[in-house]
Amino acid sequence: MLNTLAFLPAFAQLRDRHVPTGRSKSALLTVALLALGLSGCASLAPPHSTPDLALPKAYPSEATTVPTTTADIAWRSYFTDIRLQTLIDQALTTNHDLRSALLRVEQARATYGIQRADLLPTLGAEAFGERSRVPADLSPSGQARTGNQFQAGVGFSTWELDFWGRIRSLNEAALEQYLATDEARHATELSLIAQVADGYFRLQELDERLDLARRTIDSRQESLRIFTRRVEVGATSPLELTQVEILLQQAKALGAQLEQARAQQANALALLVGTPIETAPNDSHLIAVESLTPLAPGLPSELLVRRPDIRAAEHLLRSANANIGAARAAFFPRIALTGSLGTASADLDGLLSSGSQTWNFSPTLSLPIFDSGRRRASLTLAELRREQAVVEYEQAIQQAFRDVADALAANHWLAEQVEISNTMLAVQRERARLAALRYDNGAVPYLEVLDAQRDLLSSEQQRVERHRQLLSARVALYTALGGGPITVTSTSALTPSHAE
Repeated sequence: MLNTLAFLPAFAQLRDRHVPTGRSKSALLTVALLALGLSGCASLAPPHSTPDLALPKAYPSEATTVPTTTADIAWRSYFTDIRLQTLIDQALTTNHDLRSALLRVEQARATYGIQRADLLPTLGAEAFGERSRVPADLSPSGQARTGNQFQAGVGFSTWELDFWGRIRSLNEAALEQYLATDEARHATELSLIAQVADGYFRLQELDERLDLARRTIDSRQESLRIFTRRVEVGATSPLELTQVEILLQQAKALGAQLEQARAQQANALALLVGTPIETAPNDSHLIAVESLTPLAPGLPSELLVRRPDIRAAEHLLRSANANIGAARAAFFPRIALTGSLGTASADLDGLLSSGSQTWNFSPTLSLPIFDSGRRRASLTLAELRREQAVVEYEQAIQQAFRDVADALAANHWLAEQVEISNTMLAVQRERARLAALRYDNGAVPYLEVLDAQRDLLSSEQQRVERHRQLLSARVALYTALGGGPITVTSTSALTPSHAE
């Protein structure tokens, strides 16, 4: 490391002795360039390293599906439903959580810009004029004097030479914080896309279930009308009429519950989008599961570059590492420079005349001798925060692996449940048909028809619910694997200047 203290006597001599005008400008420029070249010549931050985690080489084989495409697919190519794409587009523009995330990115960018500015001196221009009168009894000549002083110049004040890398470490920490915030914004976008898609599928599910319930209500109202007429003519007993009415009331109760759930789901989806949306029921059913192409999970190690939350955790780890370097540098002397170059004269017209140039150069050296352990505590705090960042990084990776494994398991077993529910529904429809036929022939009481109709309605509702759950599992897998590239329509904060 350069012996910076050796330069201080030269600085002092340059400040104290008289130097002709041409040489003074050259000397100041030489000193400034030398100081700029020497600053930041060292960094006391420990080498960055990420912890080695014993991740499995592959996901559980019993939970995998047959993949047809990779996970690195844009959301427009994965969610092909036009109405859903419109909702996601609106959400990416007007969602309040995402707007807050974008503003946090801008704030982190501004903080990085402020910290980066400390690497270079802050130059400023100054001009002032003064007119004063000295009374005779205070004047060396014994006569009253009136004088003027005018001065103009440019200079810098208390610019710290970053010999120990303190400022550069703080700059690196601010940059990594900024990049972590940007990755958190990416994670918010991915989560928002998944929430909108899942909310849209839930709304479709409720629409389809509500449609089934309304058809059932209409059918049972007609049955009630028929049985009421039969009771009136004495063709059936009032007991069977009450059983038919029970079926109708059960269907109405289910319809009311679904109406409430649908209204709440529509409100939740509108809140996600961040603006009023059209949520009127439509005749379309749930989209086909096959429209969400099964994804290839790849290797667990690929999550380190796919998942934005893992990338954010790594940036935070780098930031904590850089803060250790800044805390270590605080144990070394701080050297700051103050200088100016300008012109001064007793007359305003003399500011531009030859021989009116003035300059000053003042280096300072400071080193706390006793601070009650403040610097030692600051270093300990920085090291502990890095250890915490390591724990959070490891936790993010383990959580990501679990998210993918859970999503793969859900895709596998829900697909099997959908097949079972389809078979169950076909069986229940046949049972209801046979029960009605046996009742019409007088072989069984209406109670058997009652049970068959109740189970049929339940099977219809469950089949739609399992279908939607499988769609949600596909969405969860897309999110767990890190999603694909997202095109953001606002803020310049998404294009950081890494080279600065």
